[in-house]
This record gives sequence, structure tokens and C-alpha cells, in this order.
Amino acid sequence: MSKSPSHRAYVVSTPKREGEKGFFREVGVIWPHSKGNGFDLVVHENIAVQGRIVCLEPKKNGEQPNVEE
Repeated sequence: MSKSPSHRAYVVSTPKREGEKGFFREVGVIWPHSKGNGFDLVVHENIAVQGRIVCLEPKKNGEQPNVEE
């Protein structure tokens, strides 16, 4: 695996009201396999993961993702 992950994994909460965006909570990081045929998802410790998981390239400044639902 390379030193830096290629993507970050987020669980996205369902918006409570019409027109609101879901809340993205980072739950892990992703590295591509060295042979290019898959990925490793490493979930952070002490996190229960349930629901929709979205994988995005990391932002350079560490900001939360801003993705339309």
C-alpha cells in the first residue's frame, strides 16, 4: 500500500428535511491494491458502520466533502 490513501470513506446520514444535505461522517480510508484489481477499506477503530457509505478522493485542505445528494 502507498503511504497516503486514495479515498476516504464516509457514512452519509439521511437528511431530516426536504432540501437539506446529508451529514458526511468519515469512517475510514481506502487504498488501491498494488495490482490494480481492488481496494482495501480500513475502518477507523471503535466505529459502528451502518447505512450508505460514500468513497471520495480526499480534499487537500482537510475540509468535509460538499456533495449533492
